[in-house]
Amino acid sequence: MHILVLLQYYHTPDGPTAGRPYALVQALAGHHDVTVITTQTGKERRITHQFEWVPSGVSLKTLQVPYRNAMTTRERLQVYAQYAVRAGWNGLRLSPPDLIVASSTPLSVPMVAGVLARWHGVPWVFEVRDLWPDFPIQMGAVPSSWAQRALYALEQRLYRSAAHIVALSPDMARHVRCRAGHDRVYLNPYGTDLSLLRQAPLQEAKKLCPLDAGQHLVLYAGSLGRANAIPTLLDAARRLRHRSDIVWGFVGSGYHQPTVEAAAARLPNVRMLPPQPYPHTLALFKHASLSITSFIDRPVLRANAPSKLMDSLAAGTPVVVTNPGWTKRLVESGGCGWYVPPENSEALASCVAAAIDAPPERQASWQRNARRLAHTRFDRALHMTRYRTLLESLV
Repeated sequence: MHILVLLQYYHTPDGPTAGRPYALVQALAGHHDVTVITTQTGKERRITHQFEWVPSGVSLKTLQVPYRNAMTTRERLQVYAQYAVRAGWNGLRLSPPDLIVASSTPLSVPMVAGVLARWHGVPWVFEVRDLWPDFPIQMGAVPSSWAQRALYALEQRLYRSAAHIVALSPDMARHVRCRAGHDRVYLNPYGTDLSLLRQAPLQEAKKLCPLDAGQHLVLYAGSLGRANAIPTLLDAARRLRHRSDIVWGFVGSGYHQPTVEAAAARLPNVRMLPPQPYPHTLALFKHASLSITSFIDRPVLRANAPSKLMDSLAAGTPVVVTNPGWTKRLVESGGCGWYVPPENSEALASCVAAAIDAPPERQASWQRNARRLAHTRFDRALHMTRYRTLLESLV
């Protein structure tokens, strides 16, 4: 079977992101012919070269479409349009695939997939990684009510035209079912790479973020974007600056990077670490006593699927979450984390201090629960096999 995959931001574990696109492409290429249309962004962001950029059995078509996390809304729209037009043109010139997979964001990616599916007369699958257009609308990027209505109409048409929809979280799947008006929705969690975790270089993490005896690392690893409530974390760190045993480590890049760098220069308990390849990030989670998965207070963010949460749990590191959605239910029912209200630095500081001060036997219990939950629910290799089986059933 020939599968065409539209991935605007394909990347490997050599970069600072979790590598699910790479895992998906690898899982498919082991059994089918795969063509991927992507951009050069992931290749430019590689930190190491441990993983082959193009897995065996994959034809990779790379479009020169630049992207930066700090882009303005207008710049992002231009990038989305460039990819859509050029990916569509390349897709039209291909020999007909048997199936098309489009992974959002943005909505322009599945829109192209729908067009190509009609042109080639084949089914297509819509993988929803973020809820659009809710996310840009709630972030204030689409102020026009006319444009909002048009985007919601496009979202619904795409859901209804797809042969199947893959959602990455339970709340995301619930949203899609409601909007689509059908039940052709498959929950396939973002997951974590348990094999890479076992190989994660813990000693490198200890060198990267050395701790004195009795110190504990509280880790935030991920995008330092507008949606991630980074100022709230920094204010919580400020409130705990008298606790020399609690070190706040930030790993990533994005809009708030200068803010974190300034805080690290000012506060003795804050450290800004450079972006790391995915295996090294996993090692940092193993090195940490606690991690934070934080977002600002927007309803759409309650449904998202943060890879940092699953990676932390797999490493046996309990997590503080600020989403009052499925992640709250997960860590509380699993006995491996806590919920604090979004953008509440006082509550976050209190929660972190209480977790660090807990008796060792309670901390050991949280760690066991975290590992158990990750291994039973978020094994990425298992979920990729199930994903492939779903795709094969559609042709």
